[in-house]
Amino acid sequence: MIHIVFNESEIDLMKQVIALDETLTGDVVQIKDDFAVGPLMNLETEEGWQARVEWWRGLLQGSPYKESLAGSFDDRLTVKDLKDNLDVNADEQVWIWMGQNQHDVCGYYWLASQLKDYQGRIMTLYLNNLPFINEKGQIFYPSWLHEIQPKEFLKAKKLARPITTSEFEVDPDEWKKVCDENATVRILEGGKKIAGKEETFYDQEIVKNITNEWQKASRVLSNTLHRMKIKTGDVFIMWRMKALANSGKIEVMGEVNKGWKEFDVKLAGAKQSEASIQEETTV
Repeated sequence: MIHIVFNESEIDLMKQVIALDETLTGDVVQIKDDFAVGPLMNLETEEGWQARVEWWRGLLQGSPYKESLAGSFDDRLTVKDLKDNLDVNADEQVWIWMGQNQHDVCGYYWLASQLKDYQGRIMTLYLNNLPFINEKGQIFYPSWLHEIQPKEFLKAKKLARPITTSEFEVDPDEWKKVCDENATVRILEGGKKIAGKEETFYDQEIVKNITNEWQKASRVLSNTLHRMKIKTGDVFIMWRMKALANSGKIEVMGEVNKGWKEFDVKLAGAKQSEASIQEETTV
C-alpha cells in the first residue's frame, strides 16, 4: 500500500494514522508541486514542463526557499517510481488522499491521468462535504487533511474505493480542459470542478491586510494566509504582493529582492499618522 498526499505536513500525519492502524501500513509519498497555480500547457512535453519549472524559479527569487522547490524534485520521477512499484508487485495498491481544496484536486487530476493502466489498484479517498470531530469535540467540515485528527482517519479509511472506469475516462479529459485553458490560478467550485481565474485573483485578499501604516511584508503575508478563505501558498501570495508594488498599488520600503523580511509595505498614497511619525523621530 502506497499512500499519496499533496502537502508536506500530511506525511507525518499519515505516519501517525498508520501507527494507529497497522492495516494501513505502507509508504507515504508526496506530490510536491502545486498544480492549482501556474502554467500547465503541454506538461506532457519536456518543453512544457521546463516552462513550469522556470515560472516557479521566477517566483522563488528572494524567498526563503530560494530555488529548492523548483529544482530539488521532479514529480514525474515520483510517478515513475509508483509505476515501477505497481509493475513489480501485482498486489500493490495506491491510495490517493484528498481534502476538499483545489490544491489536492488538481494534484489528483495530474496524477490519476497517468495511472489508467492500473485500474482497480488505484484507490481514492476524497473527504469532501464530510463531517469530522475536532479536538474540542465539535463537528466541522474540513477543507484540508491536516485539519483532521489522526484517529478520525480510522473512520475515513472506509471511504476508500477504486477509481472507476468512467472516472479514468472523464477525469483526464477534464484535466486536459484545465491545462488547455492555462489560467494562472485555479479554484475548486464544488465536487471536482476546477475553474480558472486571473493571476490577480488573490490581490484583494492581500490589500485587505495592508494598512495606511508601514508593516513588515512578512506580517502581511502571514495575516493574509491566515484570514483568506480560499487558500494558496505563501510563494504565490508574496509574488502577487511584489506585483502590487510594481504596479503602484502599494508602497514599499526596504530591499524587496533580499528577502521577505527585508521590506515593509503600506497602501499607496496613504499618509503616515502623526503618532507613528512621532514614534520614529523619538527612536
